[in-house]
Amino acid sequence: MQIQAHEFRQLSDWIAPQQGLDQRDPFNAEATAPRLNAHDAAWLQSLVQGLKHRLVVLHADLDGLCLGMLPLMHVRGPLFGSFLTSLPYLNTGGVWSSDPAIAKQLIDRACELADELDVRHLELRHEQPIEHEQFNFQRCDKVHLRLSLPETAEALNQSFKSKLRSQVKKSGQYDATVSFGGLEKLDDFHHVFARNMRDLGTPVYSKDLFRSIINSFQGDAEFCIVKHEQVCSAAGLLIHRRGLTEIPSASSLREFNRQGANMWMYWHALQRAIERGSKVFDFGRSSEGSGTYKFKLQWGSVAEPATWQYYVRKGDPAEMRPDSDRNQRLVKIWQRLPVWLTKWIGPSIVRGIP
Repeated sequence: MQIQAHEFRQLSDWIAPQQGLDQRDPFNAEATAPRLNAHDAAWLQSLVQGLKHRLVVLHADLDGLCLGMLPLMHVRGPLFGSFLTSLPYLNTGGVWSSDPAIAKQLIDRACELADELDVRHLELRHEQPIEHEQFNFQRCDKVHLRLSLPETAEALNQSFKSKLRSQVKKSGQYDATVSFGGLEKLDDFHHVFARNMRDLGTPVYSKDLFRSIINSFQGDAEFCIVKHEQVCSAAGLLIHRRGLTEIPSASSLREFNRQGANMWMYWHALQRAIERGSKVFDFGRSSEGSGTYKFKLQWGSVAEPATWQYYVRKGDPAEMRPDSDRNQRLVKIWQRLPVWLTKWIGPSIVRGIP
């Protein structure tokens, strides 16, 4: 068995690591480290082009066949330091392998790479925990919320509780328009997204990241835009892939809460997922009991584990959480900045946060 490091710059770089994994496809629900949303060449290309960080794919080869892989991005920034992450922006990542011994060897090499690069920590965004002696910190405080989709939108609507059906119906009484599209919708999406991120006190990603996602997924990624009287009130990014639709970024403007803009967007996003043939809708990751958790849960989604595992070399990963004392002060400062300024300085900051 040989562990190789393969630097990823474009889609053609994926051919070697992926060969064998997709062909053998032993990565079912019982696998040691199953395939996750992030284990997709389009995501790797999107992150390389959109965040401008170095991405290395570790792969385990035997007789020319790849039996496991681990994508790692070297995240660096002037404020927080250096990290090795699989993968930033996304909720999932880490090792993909059906063999515990191979998974361990891949993590061994990842830890060695973390030492070589002198990063603060290695972060693997698993769903199922993997035993490894060098993991010395773990986060399980958030969960993935996913909804199994029926064959039709009518069946989905009938599955809702009466209160939710009433809320969806009410949100449709304000003559809002809903449209889907690619790069022609980018400005509308980013306007709403940047406003919402500023209000939350979080630096916003650049348009370059979302442009690279739309281009890399070649028709499987699109924006959902809600407008009230030509004013964009809510927007989300949808990814349709392998029977699953995920919404990694979505926002709505607070002044349209009474019109149910966010509710109307999610209802149409769910319908769109069914139209695209998806069997599962991934609402993303939330803290149990939080407002976003309750919002996602009301649609009938089910909580599934998120296990982020760390090899910490310096500092404390909890320092990176937005609810830490230090970061809460920064959040309050950021919320007072004008949106135009957050669009200008935000991308250079957030790309350095793992």
